[in-house]
Amino acid sequence: MALHIKDARAEEAIRKLALLRKVTLTEAARAAAEEALKRDRRSLPLEERLSDIWARVSALPDTDAKLDKRFYDNLWAEDDLREGRA
Repeated sequence: MALHIKDARAEEAIRKLALLRKVTLTEAARAAAEEALKRDRRSLPLEERLSDIWARVSALPDTDAKLDKRFYDNLWAEDDLREGRA
C-alpha cells in the first residue's frame, strides 16, 4: 500500500515534522493526518458529532425496563444505606 507524495511543499512539511519529532516519514504523515481529522471533527456541529452514537443507541432493543428512582437507588445500594446495612 503506497502513497506517493508528488507535492514538494507537502513532502517538505512531512520531512520537517519527522525530523522535529524524530520519527519516520510514515509516522509523521500518520500523525499529521490524525491530528487534522481530530481538529476537523471538533469543528463539526455537536449534532453531527453525536449522530453515530445516537444511531447505535437507537438500534438497541427496547428492554421495557423501568428506570425510575427505585432502579437507581438499587444500583447505588441507597436502600441499604438508609436501613444501615452497608
